[in-house]
Amino acid sequence: MLKNRQLIINSNNRIQKVFLKFCCLYVLVFVFSCKSDASKDTTTLDETTTQNETKSTENSNSKKIIFFGDSLTAGYGLEDVNDAFPALIQSKIDSLQLDYTIVNSGISGETTSGGKNRIDWVLNEEPSIFILELGANDGLRGVPLDQSKANLQAIIDAVKKKYPDTKIVLAGMQIPPNMGQDYTSEFKNMFPALAEENNLYLVPFLLEDVGGIESLNQSDGIHPTKEGHKILAKNVWDVLQPILK
Repeated sequence: MLKNRQLIINSNNRIQKVFLKFCCLYVLVFVFSCKSDASKDTTTLDETTTQNETKSTENSNSKKIIFFGDSLTAGYGLEDVNDAFPALIQSKIDSLQLDYTIVNSGISGETTSGGKNRIDWVLNEEPSIFILELGANDGLRGVPLDQSKANLQAIIDAVKKKYPDTKIVLAGMQIPPNMGQDYTSEFKNMFPALAEENNLYLVPFLLEDVGGIESLNQSDGIHPTKEGHKILAKNVWDVLQPILK
């Protein structure tokens, strides 16, 4: 009887030892597996971080073209802002694989005075090229031209002072003769005069082949349609393309 009990005890001890060895082996395998997975996760995170940092660096290194303007630049009345001429120019730039990113800084209703007040904020981002498209709202409201010219000059001076190497393109504008022929002529001549005085690039008339053409303008007769913006993009591109090269 005692002998049988001793056999049972010895058998149980062997079972316990085998069970303990199995548990130890399982724990070791589990720990090694977790360590391996953690290593894989860390590698993945590192690779993802590196990729994100690279993309961020690429974006920050891309040269900026700031379009600083009013509702024409903002794409007023269009269903999709990507149909506005700055976005169309971006598509052209991308198709040519040029390293430029366009920043659309257009605000509907903006005047030269409003532009003067917000230029410092816009210049927190350094532009390689600065395209100035303001003045139309001044003309439609009959703002004294010496004020408009002084405001445009202040914007030009702010860009040149902060970023002397930035190339500036001035978009010329014309208005209907509602304010009288003298005002209309002086308004038109203000833009080429500013371009010459400041050694700027000039788009002679942004709305060339669009202004006054009913089919290319929205119902207000002022803001271009989607098709009209394609022509605006061409008018700007003719001046901008040689600068990019």
